[in-house]
Amino acid sequence: MSMTNRGRRRAPRGTRTVRRRTISLAGCGVLVASLTTGCFAERSAMPAVRDFLIAWSVGNYEAAADNTVGADEQEVADALGKVAAQLDAASLRLSIGADGADPDAAAIVKDGDTAQASFSVKVDLGESGRPWDYKGHMTLKRVGGQWKVVWSPSIINPKLQQGQRLAVVNEVPERAQITDTNGESMLRPVPAYQVGVYPGKLKDPKKTLDALAKATEMDGGRRLDADRLHGRVLSAPPQEFLPLMTLQTSTHTPLIQRLNAGIPALDFREITAPIEPKAAAELIGTLGPATSDRLQEVGAPYQPGDTIGVSGIQLLMQRRLAGTPTVSVVAQDPNGQRTSPLQSWPGEKPQEVQTTLDPGVQLAADRALNGLQYPASLVAVRPATGEVLAVSNHGTRGENRAFQGHYPPGMTFGVVSAEALFMHGGVSPNTESTCPGELTVGDKTFTTRAYKDSELTNHLALSCKTSLAQLSNKIDAKTLVTEAAHFGIGKNWGLQVPAFTGSIPTPKNQGEMAATMVGEGGVEVSPLAMALVAAAAQTGTWRPPYVLQGDIPNAEQRAPVHNLPAQSISNLGEVLKNSARNGSAQAARVDSEVVGVTAFAAYKQDDKPKQVSWFVGSRGDVAVAIAVEGQVNAASVAGTFFG
Repeated sequence: MSMTNRGRRRAPRGTRTVRRRTISLAGCGVLVASLTTGCFAERSAMPAVRDFLIAWSVGNYEAAADNTVGADEQEVADALGKVAAQLDAASLRLSIGADGADPDAAAIVKDGDTAQASFSVKVDLGESGRPWDYKGHMTLKRVGGQWKVVWSPSIINPKLQQGQRLAVVNEVPERAQITDTNGESMLRPVPAYQVGVYPGKLKDPKKTLDALAKATEMDGGRRLDADRLHGRVLSAPPQEFLPLMTLQTSTHTPLIQRLNAGIPALDFREITAPIEPKAAAELIGTLGPATSDRLQEVGAPYQPGDTIGVSGIQLLMQRRLAGTPTVSVVAQDPNGQRTSPLQSWPGEKPQEVQTTLDPGVQLAADRALNGLQYPASLVAVRPATGEVLAVSNHGTRGENRAFQGHYPPGMTFGVVSAEALFMHGGVSPNTESTCPGELTVGDKTFTTRAYKDSELTNHLALSCKTSLAQLSNKIDAKTLVTEAAHFGIGKNWGLQVPAFTGSIPTPKNQGEMAATMVGEGGVEVSPLAMALVAAAAQTGTWRPPYVLQGDIPNAEQRAPVHNLPAQSISNLGEVLKNSARNGSAQAARVDSEVVGVTAFAAYKQDDKPKQVSWFVGSRGDVAVAIAVEGQVNAASVAGTFFG
């Protein structure tokens, strides 16, 4: 038989109930109905049990204490009133009977003027995400003809002794590493501070935690949840250091200084922790405190202030990398020592996340972009597998533009357009071509540096926009869009991390068709998308990318591979070789294996003029795309990478 009530009275005389929490006693209507059955013709102890449990459940602790003997009533009220806070409980349900079944002779056993009653307790530990069920027991005796509960702390829990309190202990495991393809950590140890409190030393916990939340709100607009922090602090062992945040010295210095100067109740512990990415920082991601908005992303069992992933793989693989804490409910004596565990729930063990990043290729990528005066991104992939070998971003303010950048590809899109022409337009690399300085197709006018008449492969090698634009009538819009999809543009790759796969609006007229052919007209790609184009041109097979190894990639979710026609790929190979040997990509040709194309595209973003310089090509089993947000010789950057 059970009792329920979602209401909650304010705890009297200084006791405090926990915010956001409800305490209920299941099925009190059923209990009251049972009193009419005639089972209790003799004066029963049941009403005393019922009244005590209902009063406790709804937070009327003085009424519950009024039903007890053997201790000062205020002592009883205080003890009951602290249970929810000591457990940071989301709910506490009480049911008469050892297992919550209908009350019968087994629920209350009388022996003259004494009785033994059993009841069941179900505690939802809230942020710890654990249900705690146990059997409770109380002794009653008849006093002046009335049944009274004989008070003992063991009523709260059978193992709780006089003078003890409950506490919740979260043992957080050491976070697992993100590693490169060789199994070496992608993170470096850096100085940091653990910011926390000794709960039992806080004179005014609410004031301290409100100030902490306010200070974090000033840091980038995020803040900790003060109410949830309060619950966490009240439920923690009073005499043990409770870490609330881990702050990296190099990136959180202003916040550390504010906290240290403005909140004297906080304690600071200097530590060294593997927090900072060694390379590919925008992909690997960062760690930070679990603010309110971040907790909405990762959910239970993480709590305010926990160090969690806030971007990149650290966020996407939070549960795997962090595991989950071991949660224990303990009974402690007044000096704060843990004396007896009452219940424990083992957490999940953190697991390493291994990436496909190759340290040698990554070093070359970073070296190639280092020193550029413009923001730039580089992606290298292995054509034979789709593995991402390197991800480098320079000056992108923490954005992974290598994966998520939106750029017009310009004449590097000529790789796709040329393949479509070779396959469906009756065109070959040896087709005679002209390269006028200006050309109008439909309502679009294209300008470029003029070159003398030659074979198409030579004009493509020189990034001649008008040469390609005038061939736009050789194929239709649907064919071009379909061929772009064969190179993965605009498809769902099934990649485990965010990436822009590209977009290609279907041309509506001949002018738009010509613009699309030369990588304009609303065509957008990311460097990763173009690295995959280069990989497909090198092997003849487009493969979806992946950046996480082991059991994480799901082959069923990844886009299927697509084999391109052998003849068109052979023709593309001629174009790419010629561009590196005799055309605009010569600066990338550190040896005879390097092939590729370059482009420069001007565009607008948010009504602001922008420009991007491209290199897209490969050497051996490494395909690369480089996008620099300024006018530079991107082939020279590629030469540094390949060198």
